Amino acid sequence: MNKTVVITGASGGIGRQTAIDFSGLGYNIVIGYNNSKNQALDLVSCLRKTNPNVIAVKADLAREHEARNLILSAAEQFTHIDVLVNNAAISTQKLFTDITKDEWDRTFDVNLGGVFVCTQETVKYMIKRKKGKIINISSIWGLTGAACEVHYSSSKAAIIGFTKALAKELGPSGIQVNCIAPGVIDTQMNKHLTEDSIRELIDATPLCRLGTPKDISKAILFLAGEDSDFITGQVISPNGGFLI
Repeated sequence: MNKTVVITGASGGIGRQTAIDFSGLGYNIVIGYNNSKNQALDLVSCLRKTNPNVIAVKADLAREHEARNLILSAAEQFTHIDVLVNNAAISTQKLFTDITKDEWDRTFDVNLGGVFVCTQETVKYMIKRKKGKIINISSIWGLTGAACEVHYSSSKAAIIGFTKALAKELGPSGIQVNCIAPGVIDTQMNKHLTEDSIRELIDATPLCRLGTPKDISKAILFLAGEDSDFITGQVISPNGGFLI
């Protein structure tokens, strides 16, 4: 029986690469997306050339019923969920004094609320089978903080606390919960940065380059595989040495 992975925010960047790599291993793939319908359907079409077991489900993770429906749809289609990758997130750059309460709430509703709801729904299926892998995507800014991204940094720091606490709670049920905190990755989320800003970030990185979605996908697949069976409650930060 093929394993099933649910990936939120899977239409582009890290999520897309992760879906491609899991598909290559023969997983059933559930692509969660919200606004990027065309990209999601394009990914489905691409993956189905070699893997028929791929579906896309639209879900605004800030809406509880949509987040739960994403997981329910996965379970109805494939009967079981082996891996959940909580990857979806939103980010804006603003001075702290300019962040509105609505912007603060929206950031937390998507970045943390979506993780809470998707995980809570998924755990119901994993507990029955006494196994499962939950992989939460935080950020280097959740470890060290970023100026003009207080709301984003705070939400990503909360994911780390969520991971550690839940790992302790679910360990006896055979479920592992881990976290990846990527460094600066060459994705659409960072396209707003100027060339000078990118150069400064590269210069501050001992490995002298930005990360790629593939760098993060490799870490996700490691945590999803058997080689990580004695790892839980941990934060892995592929960041090229930017933060040591």
